[in-house]
Amino acid sequence: MSTRRTLALFALIGAGALALAGCASSPATPSSSGSGAPVVGGELEVDAGWLDGGRMVALVTQGSSTCVPTATDVTLQADGSVAVTLEDPAGNVACTRDYVPRASLVALPDGVNAGAELDLVVTYGEARGDTDLDAYSGAAVAEFSPSAGWIDDDQFAILTWGSSSCRPVVESVAADTASSATVVFAEPAADQVCTMDMAPRVTLAQVDGVDDDNATVTLTGGGAEFATPVTIPIAGD
Repeated sequence: MSTRRTLALFALIGAGALALAGCASSPATPSSSGSGAPVVGGELEVDAGWLDGGRMVALVTQGSSTCVPTATDVTLQADGSVAVTLEDPAGNVACTRDYVPRASLVALPDGVNAGAELDLVVTYGEARGDTDLDAYSGAAVAEFSPSAGWIDDDQFAILTWGSSSCRPVVESVAADTASSATVVFAEPAADQVCTMDMAPRVTLAQVDGVDDDNATVTLTGGGAEFATPVTIPIAGD
């Protein structure tokens, strides 16, 4: 199955799961519109990082942690930029009223040259923003393999593959050296039931004290998925 077909399947499954699940309320935070899309004078704060060997990017916006927007339209423009439309989960979904960074996974269309600087123009409800990525200079990544990419100086995104209904949850992040970190994923609940699909899942992690040049991250924990730790490079931004 191709990366883009898998991502499309994940989007459908994720939207359905969120539509079925209610979200508990959390303390009041900055107001949001719709299902959690922030509108600040029509300007959207957005960051991005490379994933999957340059085939995908993580788009990071601010808003409800339980209503992560999905990329519903991704188009290569004549000038080489990529236009992305983000939309909130479909249906009558209750969103927690926190205000945190959350990552939306975007599979890049055919024709995008990851070896050149990439301009991303993002529309999310009434808000619009853009961000640039330096050319991808990391190593090739095999299909369905984990990958990671810097979002900013102390935050990076992690792409893993597995059950769409059992997404990894970061338990802890630690800097091992100036060029390496370890992410420990939480163990799944004993009664957790996971769908048997193979979907891309993107998770954010934050760490201080790691330089973004030639850094690596070791993924461990999370039950059977990383029972054997895996070390991967963190692609630069």
